[in-house]
Amino acid sequence: MIGERKIIALQLVILIILGFFAYNISEINSSEDNDNGSIKVIDSNGVTHYFESPPESVAITNTYAATVMRMLDINFSVVTGMSGDFQDSSLWPELQGKDIIQNSAHSEIDYEALFDTQPEVYIVFATNGMVDTDAIRDKLEPVGIRVLALDFYKYDSLRLEMSVLANLFDKQQQLSTILAEFDEIEQMVDQRISNLTTEQRPSVIMEHHASLTRDPVVLTGTSQWNDIISMAGGVNVFEDEPGHTTHVDMEAILDANPDYLMFDGITFEIGYDSYDPEDKCPSHFDFIKTRPGFDEITAIEENNMLVMAGEFAGPMMIHGLPTLAKILHPTLFEDVDTNSYLDEYFSKYHDASRVGTFVCQP
Repeated sequence: MIGERKIIALQLVILIILGFFAYNISEINSSEDNDNGSIKVIDSNGVTHYFESPPESVAITNTYAATVMRMLDINFSVVTGMSGDFQDSSLWPELQGKDIIQNSAHSEIDYEALFDTQPEVYIVFATNGMVDTDAIRDKLEPVGIRVLALDFYKYDSLRLEMSVLANLFDKQQQLSTILAEFDEIEQMVDQRISNLTTEQRPSVIMEHHASLTRDPVVLTGTSQWNDIISMAGGVNVFEDEPGHTTHVDMEAILDANPDYLMFDGITFEIGYDSYDPEDKCPSHFDFIKTRPGFDEITAIEENNMLVMAGEFAGPMMIHGLPTLAKILHPTLFEDVDTNSYLDEYFSKYHDASRVGTFVCQP
């Protein structure tokens, strides 16, 4: 009798122990599931993030990320903090009054202000040389703020980066509609330039921060403009040079004798609701003509110089593609109203009219 009681007691102890371990294993697995989450996204730094549900609080600092959020119909109520780049109330009315966490997308972060906004996610540039993404990640992720590194200004990664936000906020249907629109625009352009020979594709040199320096800094094959130039039927003369940008001497440009000289509009007051009020564009064109020997290159002789607004190198790049294609191949696109694509972009995705100077030419 005593022996049976011992056996029963031992069995109870074993059951209790097994139950204890089973409970703890279940808790561990549950914890891991919570850590992983059902939503998996990989940002442009190759970092994997897991979420249980779409974030309810997000900090953004660049207009490219905000534009993609708007294109995907992500409600701006989730934005808790932003940079000073959104002060234009006509273009960003929903963001007025949000807490400022840094002066611009490229300026120093006010971490105290950022922490006060308590975001779940901070969206930052992935490969912009003026933003130290790794340092930001090291600072924020230990306190529970996910750093989502996305650029939205490179042609070869734009679709993939848009899909990251679409998956995170359950906007796959909106993404499909946008990508179909992108495909339609690209096909229209490609059908007109696909039969061009190499000789029929004009050579292009694009200078970066052109009005800031007398020494040419050109955009290379890894820059966001290289793919845009190629898709528009041009050839970037310095596409094989290393780096995102590189210094070249005047002789290199003279030797290349480009058909077109392009300049990005970062340092010019052009783009949405900007009209080059200080006439920087014509002054710059006059300055370029004074460079020794430049009066003999094709781009100068044929007045093929242009400054393109920064919007062309952001999420607007596909809608802006016909504009550059028509500049490089006016005959092939003679019947195309390229402004209509820009009008559609601003009307559909910003609920605004296209106002401002987006391309400067002599």
